[in-house]
Amino acid sequence: MQLILIRHGETSWNKEGRVQGTSDIELSDEGIKQARLLAISLKAQKIDAIHASPLKRAMQTAQIINEYHSLEIQNHQELIEMNQGDFEGLSFKELMNDKKDFLKQWISNPAAVKMPNGESLAELQTRAWQAMEKIIAAGKNSLIVSHNFTIAAILCRLRDISLDEFRRTCVDTASKTVVSMEKDKVIIDPLNDRSHLFLSPRA
Repeated sequence: MQLILIRHGETSWNKEGRVQGTSDIELSDEGIKQARLLAISLKAQKIDAIHASPLKRAMQTAQIINEYHSLEIQNHQELIEMNQGDFEGLSFKELMNDKKDFLKQWISNPAAVKMPNGESLAELQTRAWQAMEKIIAAGKNSLIVSHNFTIAAILCRLRDISLDEFRRTCVDTASKTVVSMEKDKVIIDPLNDRSHLFLSPRA
């Protein structure tokens, strides 16, 4: 069984360097282009099920990919991005200027940090894994469209590594990560593949 973890295409907030979290931002024109290139790279892939976060940027990405597969897209609230609380919509520059003490904690011990009026990585991982358990139990080759922190938390669980090491599993926009699961063996290859974005599209 294979799980293909997809991070949604670019949004205007991604480009502007804003904290996106649960804010429901649509794909930008560039993000739509990226999703189309992703879709072309996956059109011959054996995909039995498509699962997605219901946030617009993830659903749009899933819908574009699904143009080649015509499957029912299954929404999972558990797959939305981490709730960034008070930081939603702030630019990274604003965070650097105004939240230095918090950022120091986030850098040194991310697993122990909770976003003010938002979520912690542990809370995110717990809820995301609830959806993943159901997806894995179904035993189907599945495409899963979600978000950076959500995918990172899932990959930490699959790799059995601490959330303090989540940066080793972060992924870029419009990337794909393939997880092959055989009995108790988990192989992740490729991780954060974006090679499809640099090829000439051939639909």
